[in-house]
Amino acid sequence: MKLDILAIGVHPDDVELGCSGSMIIEIKKGKKAGIIDLTQGELGTRGDADTRYAEAKKAAEIIGVSVRENLKMRDGFFKNDEEHQLKLVSVIRKYQPEIVFANILHDRHPDHGRAGHLIADACFLSGLVKVKTKDDKGNDQEKWRPKYIFHYLQDWYHEPDLLIDVSDVMEQRMKSVEAYTTQFHVEGQEQDGLETYISTPDFLQSVVARARLFGRRIGVKYAEGFVSEKKIGLRSLDALVLMET
Repeated sequence: MKLDILAIGVHPDDVELGCSGSMIIEIKKGKKAGIIDLTQGELGTRGDADTRYAEAKKAAEIIGVSVRENLKMRDGFFKNDEEHQLKLVSVIRKYQPEIVFANILHDRHPDHGRAGHLIADACFLSGLVKVKTKDDKGNDQEKWRPKYIFHYLQDWYHEPDLLIDVSDVMEQRMKSVEAYTTQFHVEGQEQDGLETYISTPDFLQSVVARARLFGRRIGVKYAEGFVSEKKIGLRSLDALVLMET
């Protein structure tokens, strides 16, 4: 299955927190999108691999993606090395996305930055004809390089290069995040386990607050921010959010 957009997150829920609104918008326009989770999030204080899979499945249904896979790399201990790069190259070649959404390159959680660099490196290597990988049936895969990698913002603030208006889908976006009931404070849900950095009501409030901050920057209610190492090109001005700020 060829995808227009492939969102990659090191932990289940990274994609939902970082770029689910942008994915929902594109899916509503008829684009095909998928999610790849690098790890099972097994080192998380709350929940376990089984609950994370169930939550990820529910979140994927809310977003409307065509596929979601987990590469089962070791949470906290995966490396940006040849073995992990080739594993990810194979997936990129499998789905041939035009655009990849990836973890940010530097963040509070070391997994986020390491994953961001792993994804960027794998996207580049995927476009080299002499890097050999095989598909699930043992056939040689063709080279493929995504046209853009957009790194979604996570915990630490980075000045975004791209802001996408997600005002119309903000409620659906937050429902995909709230599918992770073991991880976040969801109103009306009984909370089990130790309190963590992300399990307090303040955390999700900060997620909404950042979306409002970014939205205000472009004259809309809510927006998601991305960093791009490649210059962003437009074929016309029709894509611009023409709001006075």
